[in-house]
Amino acid sequence: MARSRDRQAGGRDGCKSAVLYTISFQAPEFYKRHGWQGLGEVPCDPPGTSRIFLTKQLRP
Repeated sequence: MARSRDRQAGGRDGCKSAVLYTISFQAPEFYKRHGWQGLGEVPCDPPGTSRIFLTKQLRP
């Protein structure tokens, strides 16, 4: 379902890529399994966690 929305948004709005962030204890592996690629990581609170930035190319 999410993949379908990615393709629809990319084609309809002319977007070529998307960027999001998640927290290290939330869902980074979920996004990676669905085609998102790591872009960067920034330490945050609580200590030992980080914001993980991900990107994905959208198809028309």
